Amino acid sequence: MEFELEKATEVLGRTPAVVRSMVSGLSDDWTASSELKDVWGVFDVVGHLIHADETDWIPRAEVILAQGEDRDFPPFDRFGQFEKSRGKTLSELLDEFDAIRKECIATVRGWELTDEKLELRGVHPEFGEVTLKQLLATWVVHDLTHIRQIATIMAKKYEEAVGPWKAYLSILQ
Repeated sequence: MEFELEKATEVLGRTPAVVRSMVSGLSDDWTASSELKDVWGVFDVVGHLIHADETDWIPRAEVILAQGEDRDFPPFDRFGQFEKSRGKTLSELLDEFDAIRKECIATVRGWELTDEKLELRGVHPEFGEVTLKQLLATWVVHDLTHIRQIATIMAKKYEEAVGPWKAYLSILQ
């Protein structure tokens, strides 16, 4: 499937509602933060999605679109959500995610991106030159990856409870 901005925003615009429908109103047993940097709970994933919208996708796209002398992406702290989400409830994070995502999509639409603009390049600290199209496509797949991660985190809560059926449940493998 080739990248098309309208198709990308179809997914990006739905992610907050998908995540909310999966986790809103569930007990903390399902959703609490793990409190460990290398083991995320549902709460941490939602915080990460917010943090990425605020400090990764749009700022990096702006670097590309500016085509200034310095096209290096600003650093992204993949664990920045832990500090930023501290003291908040999951419900607050879900509301925040919905609001920031709406802002991000409005920003992207406001750029009136052409095929030429989508081919502009920035410099990723690990991968080198990347296009705006690649960055935006990655944003979509990043969302889908974290939706899967949320489902996996939740499924693993019952990993032992399912008994021998674990052998048939690929999410637990």
